Amino acid sequence: MNIAPHPALIVQKLQIGRERAPLLVIDNLVDNAEELIELAASKVFSDVVSHYPGIRAKVPLSYQQFVLQNLRGQFAEYFGLHTSLRFKACHFSLVTMPPEKLAPLQRIPHIDSAAGNEIAFIHYVFKAAHGGTSFYRHRKTGYEVISPARKAEYFASVEAESHGPNKPPLEYINGDTPLYEEVVRHEGLFNRMLVYRGNSLHSACLGRDFVADPNPRTGRLSINGFLL
Repeated sequence: MNIAPHPALIVQKLQIGRERAPLLVIDNLVDNAEELIELAASKVFSDVVSHYPGIRAKVPLSYQQFVLQNLRGQFAEYFGLHTSLRFKACHFSLVTMPPEKLAPLQRIPHIDSAAGNEIAFIHYVFKAAHGGTSFYRHRKTGYEVISPARKAEYFASVEAESHGPNKPPLEYINGDTPLYEEVVRHEGLFNRMLVYRGNSLHSACLGRDFVADPNPRTGRLSINGFLL
């Protein structure tokens, strides 16, 4: 399929929390977002070997080319990276795991990588109220960003807290908890993209009433990309 930028594309350059990690919010990203839903519906989704609580399918190279051709410069400038960015991975994603089956690390905010030179994005391709994305601060350490120098301390705290009195309940995190403070929340608006460093603590906003749906036309469909 031919993917083109929306004529009303809007870019907001924001920062996250006390540590002021960069965040791009791009609304009206592509001109034919509905076609992405139909494309996803034609794909075969499968389980993945990762902490992602759902299923995934490959995104066509034309989508990756669209992102690089139209957004590479903004990504490189705002995140202080080189312009020869390349994709590490890119896929359609559907959240399908019920809360009672979540592993401990799936009940708390996560990072995609501790490396500061990797960026991630989520492109919301659903129209229902399936929740957006929140960024968090770990209360014990005060960290919002998990760098290589912080990684050992942070995950040691996570391990200890998973057995403590405030261990995460069997549900998706969705706002403040005894262990994490929600720093900022961005709604999951159709055809919106969030772009952030992969080492910022973040999580999907999924309430207790969230119903996992494996249908790309009605479920929580997104496109997730990782670049370095």
